[in-house]
Amino acid sequence: MRSGAWTAVSLLVVSGAAAVIGVVIAREFGRTAQTDGLLAAYGVYIVIVVAAQAIRVAVLPPLARAAEEGRLAGALAGYAGAVLVISIPLVLAVELAAHPLGRLLTGNHSAIAAETASDVLRWTVPAGVAYLFAGLAASGLAANDDYATAAVGFAAGSAAGLALIVARVESEGIIAVAWGLALTGSIVLAVPSVGLAIRALRTDMPPSAVRPSGLSLGARLGSFAVAAALPIALQLMYLVSLPFAARLGTGAATSFVYAYLAAASLVTVTAGALGLVTAVPLARRDFAVAETVRHVVSASWLALVLVGAAAGAFAVAGGVVVETLLGSSYGGDVGTDLGRLIVSLSPWMIASTGVAVTFPLVFVAGRTRRLPWVAGGAIALQVPLAWLGVTLLDLDGLAIALACSTLAVLVALLAELGALAPASRGLVAAAALVGSLTVASFVPPALVLGALAAAITGLVLYVTLLVLLRPRRLTLSWRYLRALR
Repeated sequence: MRSGAWTAVSLLVVSGAAAVIGVVIAREFGRTAQTDGLLAAYGVYIVIVVAAQAIRVAVLPPLARAAEEGRLAGALAGYAGAVLVISIPLVLAVELAAHPLGRLLTGNHSAIAAETASDVLRWTVPAGVAYLFAGLAASGLAANDDYATAAVGFAAGSAAGLALIVARVESEGIIAVAWGLALTGSIVLAVPSVGLAIRALRTDMPPSAVRPSGLSLGARLGSFAVAAALPIALQLMYLVSLPFAARLGTGAATSFVYAYLAAASLVTVTAGALGLVTAVPLARRDFAVAETVRHVVSASWLALVLVGAAAGAFAVAGGVVVETLLGSSYGGDVGTDLGRLIVSLSPWMIASTGVAVTFPLVFVAGRTRRLPWVAGGAIALQVPLAWLGVTLLDLDGLAIALACSTLAVLVALLAELGALAPASRGLVAAAALVGSLTVASFVPPALVLGALAAAITGLVLYVTLLVLLRPRRLTLSWRYLRALR
């Protein structure tokens, strides 16, 4: 579990830095045409980063096998060539057509928004490309069971980028956010790359070992497309929800963005870390349906325990926390509603937890052929569900719609692995027990105490109940994951 701890801490720092950047934007610029342009360009950056993470997951199993066979350097070089083929057109497109892209992203409704988006794109797209190469380098290290180096790089890059933004945002304006993201990407790429170079020197690796080997360029690009289809679709499901949120009035879309980012950060730090670091050890085993069920349920148990704690705390003190972090613009009913919206996203967090720990197994088992179809179906399903949800329940309905679409993805993945029925029973049991503990821990204090006191008391009760009850399935899950090497 040491590798999981390194990755989780790294993701926690990255998510924390992203959260602070969101706070800085909210406090410094409010909701203006400039922020519209910034967030539009930031959406493109996120799509590239999501693709980078997906490629990182997809190449872990083949790189692990290549390391065992002594051909890791050649396999890495081959994948790096494929990433280069993707990256050059992206960077050239932004440099040559930044202004048209800015107008396209912002709907051409505001010259200020379009100009801001154009300026930010020139920094954020290269930063996203750096993540593509950084993910590949991190996978190369992970194939040799080194998760610490990449974790340090991701954490250090996020911290440095945040520091630059905070130092320059007041004097330079909103473009400082783009500069910070570019610095983050540079460090995130540099650290694991240096780590690979040091490892090569220590093992006296000959230069000829870096010659690309293995799959053809077309096959590698095809594997990237399959790997990125579903993660990008999950991101697009959120993006297509924003116009529906905007119909509810000024600020509604912003509230949904902040609630979603808070929920997504929790899923990434917990289930995302577990799914990533267990891909390599699983690739070294004979994989069967029983192993799939055990792994999905075990990893989900640990992640859902943390989701329950967070949901309970936001349910009783979300308004206070939101106003404290984002400022007076998010006080009163706005902050309370945003806190409630995070709780409404709990079903989505449960479904996303399942997807995060199941998705890497699809690559370990070699069941990737239907992933593009699953991705397309998920996006097509989200559009009518989002319309229906907003019509019936406003932003809460939108959160439920997102949960339903993500649950459909989870069902498709488990069915592809032949583990739908047993894994579903395990996940439902875990969610039910965690939900019961959350209600028992946080509702009584909320009835008699203030918001913050109720949240703190609820967390203490929650941990106490877990220690006293020591759910058997949770104990077995912990033992399984600790033994996974």
